[in-house]
Amino acid sequence: MEESSLAGDRFRSECTSATLSMSPPLLVNISVEWLSIMKNRHMDLFLIPTVLLTSCTMLVNPVLFLGILCFPSLRQETRYLLLANTLFADMLFLTINLAVVSCNKVGMFLPHMLCEFMMVSTVTTYSCSVLTLTLMVIDTYVAVRWPLRYNEILPASRARKIIISLWVVASLCPVSLLVMFELVMENSQQKRPVCLVLIALFSLDQKMKIGVHLYFIFAVSLCTALIVYCYIRLYIITKTSGIWRSRYSRARMTLLAHTLLLMMYFIPALVFAVELALLKQDATLSDVGVWIDLVNMCVLMLLPRSFTPYLYILRYREIYKTLQQVLWKKRRLSQISAA
Repeated sequence: MEESSLAGDRFRSECTSATLSMSPPLLVNISVEWLSIMKNRHMDLFLIPTVLLTSCTMLVNPVLFLGILCFPSLRQETRYLLLANTLFADMLFLTINLAVVSCNKVGMFLPHMLCEFMMVSTVTTYSCSVLTLTLMVIDTYVAVRWPLRYNEILPASRARKIIISLWVVASLCPVSLLVMFELVMENSQQKRPVCLVLIALFSLDQKMKIGVHLYFIFAVSLCTALIVYCYIRLYIITKTSGIWRSRYSRARMTLLAHTLLLMMYFIPALVFAVELALLKQDATLSDVGVWIDLVNMCVLMLLPRSFTPYLYILRYREIYKTLQQVLWKKRRLSQISAA
């Protein structure tokens, strides 16, 4: 134990002496301490579930995404365009998150602009996924509430414009924070050993932290309120149709699956809010705080993205049949060419 403690102190002192002249003292101290805790507690093993969950998702997501875009029958429907946008945002998020986790594991000193770009991209892609899922619930409500006017209210052309607007809205908060970091905080343009959004937000003063919390609470509350309202209205509209009578009806199972998926997307955001609230009280880090952040980054944020493509392949019969036809044709062609 004494040797491990001495090794950890030696590692921390070396990292501090190597980086103290390159970044603001507060951010450097937190980054170095974060890296030291990861090394001493062997938390770099969290890279394993990150790679596994990312690989499982990337095996299906590109196929499903290209399948939607390549077939006009799917590409002309709003619900499939929204699903494709969710898959695209998830793929970007998984790629950037894997890069961040890998760089943090080895303590790589990323260039300042690259680190800022990765943090902004992470928040933007995560926010876009949540916003698109919220819009998918609203799309279902509109289709059930106004079935005859659905194509007039949400045609594919309007859906594309809405998707572009979602990306703009999702990027507003992280880009605004980046401007604050560069202009207000006047951070050094040097490298840091750990690139994390949580550590970057800690450098804000108290008023800016309160503003970030209020923005976050408003966004989460708005999305949650819209989802709950749409689900309640959907139940009221369809309760007389008899689709809810069977315990294992398709409607009931679909509602359960979507509710579980939405909860899995929102829980990491709530965990992140708790992390930020705990970190702002004290500049020092605890092992528990680092554990929570790594579990959130390497497991909780990736689980819903791993389930999403498989869930929607089973949920949407058109997608399943389309992919089945494509795979069947490829199999037939391979057999003919082999013969």
